[in-house]
Amino acid sequence: MTFYKPEKLPKLMIAPNGARPSKKDHPAVPITISETVETAKACFNAGADGIHFHMRDENGQHILDSGLCREALNELQKKVPRMHLQVTTEAVGRYSPNVMRKLALDVIPPGISIGIREMIPSHSPTSEDINLYKHLTEAGTKIQHICYEPKDVDLLSNLLNLANISKEGAWCMLVIGHYSGIPSNSKNISPFLKKLKENAINADWAVCAFGKEEISCLKKAIELGGKIRVGFENSILMPDGQIAPNNETKVKAVKNLFD
Repeated sequence: MTFYKPEKLPKLMIAPNGARPSKKDHPAVPITISETVETAKACFNAGADGIHFHMRDENGQHILDSGLCREALNELQKKVPRMHLQVTTEAVGRYSPNVMRKLALDVIPPGISIGIREMIPSHSPTSEDINLYKHLTEAGTKIQHICYEPKDVDLLSNLLNLANISKEGAWCMLVIGHYSGIPSNSKNISPFLKKLKENAINADWAVCAFGKEEISCLKKAIELGGKIRVGFENSILMPDGQIAPNNETKVKAVKNLFD
């Protein structure tokens, strides 16, 4: 099956479920593959050009499962063939780099997000790490490098150099704040950009943020020339502070930020 692989990072990506939100948090959090597919279609129609999704097991828990990923990708391709599809390798404190690498290599998805510090916790890339990123890049998988702190950019730069992967247009996700309650402050975007410049990474970058501070961070990202990711993985709130009825309503609201 041929998947859509845009050259540029999607301008607005939806992250509808994440690893942790449940139906108890919001009844519109998609848990099953069919729910994720229907959410993707609604969000695409609302203006999202990419989706970052997590798989869940029979108990609704985050799982790295190659078979489920392939099934979801195939179903999504049928319903949203012009939407960029991004799977995740997020460890959530449960999965080792070996498991993360295995998922990526088993699936070879059109898009994948990899937390650089999760994949390389030693901060010293091994031959396995270098080969993983080289193989995915050569296979055409669009890797989005997740950076939780500015210092993660140094590790990313080292990896790209060792793997001989171009720094021009590298897809990056700059995470502002944390789901656990660390506040998202728009002032924290600039230190990431400074690090990217220091490392000569001309990134195609986006920002995600959490809770009630999400919108101010997204506005700042756009002002600085970046892109954005929204969805129930990060916040269930609308720009006015009300609880969003669903993911697609959030997409419609933040799409206006680009105007």
